[in-house]
This record gives sequence, C-alpha cells and structure tokens, in this order.
Amino acid sequence: MTEEKWLKKGFVDEDIPKDIDIKKEIRRMCKEKNAIIMAHYYTDGEVQDIADFVGDSLALAQQAAKTDADIIVMCGVHFMGETNKILCPKKTILIPDLNASCSLAESCPADDFKKFVDAHPGHTVISYVNTSAAVKALTDVVVTSSNARQIVESFPQDTPIIFGPDENLGAYINSLTGRNMLLWHGACHVHEKFSVEKILKLKEEYPNAKILAHPECKGPILKLADKVGSTSALLKFSIKDKAQEFIIATESGILHKMQKLAPNKLFIPAPPDDSTCSCNECNFMKLISLKKVYNCLKYEWPVIEVNDQIAQKAVRPINKMLEISKRLGL
Repeated sequence: MTEEKWLKKGFVDEDIPKDIDIKKEIRRMCKEKNAIIMAHYYTDGEVQDIADFVGDSLALAQQAAKTDADIIVMCGVHFMGETNKILCPKKTILIPDLNASCSLAESCPADDFKKFVDAHPGHTVISYVNTSAAVKALTDVVVTSSNARQIVESFPQDTPIIFGPDENLGAYINSLTGRNMLLWHGACHVHEKFSVEKILKLKEEYPNAKILAHPECKGPILKLADKVGSTSALLKFSIKDKAQEFIIATESGILHKMQKLAPNKLFIPAPPDDSTCSCNECNFMKLISLKKVYNCLKYEWPVIEVNDQIAQKAVRPINKMLEISKRLGL
C-alpha cells in the first residue's frame, strides 16, 4: 500500500500473514524498537491485554512523563497521543488509527474557546484533558476526572474559573465544591446517552446491584449512582466493595478489566437510551485493533505531531496538573 493511501485512511491497512502470531510479533517489535504500548480502559479487551500499561487519562499522562521508551504506541484517542507528544517531544508517538478522535474534544474548537476565554477576562482557565493541544495552550491547568475536584479546590474559593469542555463534569464539581465555575457547553457522546429509565429497569432486575457512574454522565444519572468517579476510581471501588453485582454507567470497555480483577462478581453495562444494544461503546476507541497495533509498530506510522509553539504553551498546564496531583498524592 502506498503512503498516499495510508495518509488518506489514517492508518496502515495491510493484511497480516495468517501464519504470524500477531501478539508475539507485537511484543517482539516492542523489544526490538524499545517501544511501549499504552492503552486506555475503553479500548477492546484484546488491545488492553497486549499493552504494557493500561490506565485512565491521568495514569497514561503520568506514565508517558516517566517512560524511557523511544516509541510510545498510544492505544486510545487522538488527544491522548497529543498529550504524550507534548510531554515527550523527543519520543516517537504512534497511534494505530488517526481517525480515533473524541467527541468531547471536538465539542470545543480552539478558536471558539479562545473567544469564550477572551470574553471573560480575569478567569483562571481549567480544561479537561479531553481537549486538543490547541485548547490546552489556552489553559492555566489541565485536569482529569481523577483529580478535577482536588485541583479546583486548590484555588481560593473566590477564584473566578472557566471550566471546559465537559459541562456535566463541571456541574458535578460545582455541586461538590460550592463553586460557580463558568462552564463551556461540551459533552461526551457516550456518557450523554445513558438512560435513567433503562438503568432503573436494570436495578429492578438486579436489586442488590450498586450503580457506578462516571462524572461525565448527566446529573440525573449521577443522582442514581452509589459511586461517582473516574474510570480508575470505579475500577478500584468495584474490586474492593463487598457488593457482588454492579451496573456500570461508563464506556463498556472498563468491564474487561473489572471482570479480570474480580472474576466472581457480575458487571452489567448500563445501556444507552437510543438503541436496543445492551452496552454503550465509544466508536472512536473501538477503532483501535490488534491488526492496527501490529502495522503501526511495523511501519512506525501514523505519527502524532504537535506544533512546537502550541506544545510549548500546552506543556505548562499539563505539568501543573502533574505537579498538583503529585503534591496531593493522586
């Protein structure tokens, strides 16, 4: 396949010989190229299983900042690859499919966000990690769902704050902290689609199940939840809690790790409200496959690049997040 076709597709679509042990070859190439594979909890289980490290956005950023690998294969969505490149400018950052975008990041175009920020001078700008590098460059500090509350609370109570782009997460943090942050109107297409009615029906079927929800969900879903938290927080809760049944209101990829770490428990994906499907998946995360990981490593493409001027501005709020998280023990 020509490079022109690769560029058009956004990934290397080349057939793999049937006699190849793809998992073994991926590990061989990692060793040969000094590469590390990092995967988000929302990717397919087989991708998580081949990864050197699996985590949420905060953990992936922390891992990228300290790895000594020459190549990072980011099995996740585009902004995660950008974050890795900003933190590791001298490393080669690969993503198996450039089409793996993020609806939340796309809901916050940098030009529009700049106008919003300029229209509200004197505000500290806090941006969720699910944003483009260009939006991070407009930001004072980045947060993830794991550390958003703690970082917001690290500022004096009367600090005027702009929070973007996830309106649901921002509203949840406002409710916990008594703040009145100015919120950008963005959302994740996965977490927006959970159905209160369908979750309540599941609760009738599984009355002993605890409901776990990600703070990107809408307020009515969060009010139903026994536990609200980041993917890593929900994972830890599901393992340690005495309950044996859980209804999970976040992207269904996390169930793979939950089931592996707590095989005797029952994990039920909360369904979306616009489908007969029993689970709620991110179509962007599911673009990442073992075949694409193999070809990505073999050809060392697609490569994530970030404009130098944007990267120099964006690295400051990311490092500030990592510094605050370290200080708070997160």
